[in-house]
Amino acid sequence: MYTESEGIVLRQIKATGGRRMVLMFSQKYGKISVGTSMNEGRSKSKSALAIRPFTYGKYELFKNRDYYNMNGGEVIRSFYSFGEDIDKFFAASYCLELTEKALIDEMPQPRLFSILVDLMKALEKRKTSFDTLTLAYMVKLLKELGTMPVLDKCLSCGSTENLTSFSVREGGVICGDCAAKNRGSNSPDKLIFTPEFDILNVIEYLAEKPISAFEKVALKDRDGAVLMSILKEYFSYHLDISKLKSESVL
Repeated sequence: MYTESEGIVLRQIKATGGRRMVLMFSQKYGKISVGTSMNEGRSKSKSALAIRPFTYGKYELFKNRDYYNMNGGEVIRSFYSFGEDIDKFFAASYCLELTEKALIDEMPQPRLFSILVDLMKALEKRKTSFDTLTLAYMVKLLKELGTMPVLDKCLSCGSTENLTSFSVREGGVICGDCAAKNRGSNSPDKLIFTPEFDILNVIEYLAEKPISAFEKVALKDRDGAVLMSILKEYFSYHLDISKLKSESVL
């Protein structure tokens, strides 16, 4: 069956016979692995440029029951210039790698696809402080996957007041009293965090506002670093995603 879909190239791998395998987040089919004979190293054609990582394009596919083959591609927008800024490059690489690890093969996620396109556009415009965009995308990714932290009540006692701490293990916020009890116990849970900022409101804000709202907004560096540590622990504990190749600089 011949079809087409917009897609974002996550990465590509050289295969035998001059072919390439392109791992793509497609709008229509979700994460798919696509074989192609297009070779960017031998051609300057628009189709060949469409298989580069960070490319948002429109692709002509042949879909069989067992595989996909790419017959052609058209660049809608290339974000290959990310390579000119090392911090921006690693922020974008981290988001793409996290997406790759989080998605199930061939499960369409059209809303997440749109969010990722918006993220790439926002990263392209932003000059510094890329972590805030990364954090916003991480929270939205959790929301779209159905693994969003619980934010409306303490997961230890059920209280809706004084929700100042976050329990990675429980999967959301806990109140100050329960956090204090944990700190005073003989074996405190090291995955309970009590940051100096209002973690409940910050996560809710990152979840609800569109990516474009963070093009010129940035968390304080220390607050962003703390939230990044919490979310990485959350992804590791609940989605078994850790030790990404691109995370060493974040």
